[in-house]
Amino acid sequence: MNIKFRLSLMNFLEFFVWGSWLISFGGYMFNVLHFQGWQVGSIYGTMGLAAIITPALFGIVADRWINAERVLGICHLIGAGLLIWASTVTDYSGLYYIMLFNAFVFMPTIGLNSTVSYTILEKKGFNIVKDFPPIRVWGTIGFIFAMWMVDMCGWNKSPLQFYISASAGILMAIYSFSMPACPPVKTKEKRSLVSTLGLDAFVLFRRKKMLIFFTFALLLGAALQITNTYGSAFLDDFKTTYPDAFGVKHSNVLISISQISETLFILTIPFFLRKFGIKQVMLMSIFAWVFRFGLFGIGNPGDGLWLLLLSMVIYGMAFDFFNISGSLFVEKEADIKIRASAQGLFMLMTNGIGAYLGNFISGRVIDHFTVNGVKDWHSIWFSFAAYALVLGILFPIFFRYKHNPEDMVVVKH
Repeated sequence: MNIKFRLSLMNFLEFFVWGSWLISFGGYMFNVLHFQGWQVGSIYGTMGLAAIITPALFGIVADRWINAERVLGICHLIGAGLLIWASTVTDYSGLYYIMLFNAFVFMPTIGLNSTVSYTILEKKGFNIVKDFPPIRVWGTIGFIFAMWMVDMCGWNKSPLQFYISASAGILMAIYSFSMPACPPVKTKEKRSLVSTLGLDAFVLFRRKKMLIFFTFALLLGAALQITNTYGSAFLDDFKTTYPDAFGVKHSNVLISISQISETLFILTIPFFLRKFGIKQVMLMSIFAWVFRFGLFGIGNPGDGLWLLLLSMVIYGMAFDFFNISGSLFVEKEADIKIRASAQGLFMLMTNGIGAYLGNFISGRVIDHFTVNGVKDWHSIWFSFAAYALVLGILFPIFFRYKHNPEDMVVVKH
């Protein structure tokens, strides 16, 4: 079987697992379990908390001892069991800890999925920057497919969404074990204590360019999951003013346009990275977040639907130009011996510390702008837009990077 096809299917399953519940879970907690904003934010924040710890640790395991594809499969198998358990729990405390442990094993899989893809492509002699984005786009397609399935079957406010995710997780685990071997890189060099503990990826912080890059990656990571966390609940709050609107009845389908946009922008990444470089691409991403939040603030599912649709389209640039391009940039800058650890470090800064702080603060922002149970979504979204705008002003001032088109040709041996 063609290796690109196999990797495409692996990426499809990886993000199908996540897409089955990530977008709809917030609305389920708000409208079915009746959780408060800080509770919803804290449960989504478990992904950030886990990403602070486990991606780097599992990256170490893949770099040192166990094949990356096996670690990937084991994580998905454990996660599937936890999601089945989560479907039976309705109290905040119990659901929090189950989702925390699920996050502990799921968040590393994002970086491991990239590591397996990069390793196999390299072994087969492909150009990672050119050939990975069309493969990764199938991950977004898997995410969209899962969202549509859950929405069209009426499971977006049901615990059945967890069973769909768990089933895909079991399938992903079996499939991961069948992938070509991605063994740890063997070295005859004597490992220092720092290397043994897997902290050698932190050597990237010694370079000013990378220190600044990771700092802004952390700050921008705070914005990554905000619309995923609250988008469904935001649209559901229009049920009294626009009860028959398609975006209210099928919020997942409307939001999925964001992921459809991702599939298009992923394919443009090789061109934009070579043409403009990581600095300009990151800047495009930051300002795309400004518009993403701002358009949410002034849009609605009725006469303002076109504003929401525009926001969905912009999301592709906002997410991909940061998340995928950033991962490729880190891959280029990191030594081959620490490639999995470096991807884990990127996850730590973005989906870890950044996402945790973003969910922690955003939940309290929503509670602050909630009076007698009514959320002032205009003020909420404009607050997030203002935050992204500040980052957009500061980033080009501090991140000084001279672009060379040849820099983004990532082929390591």
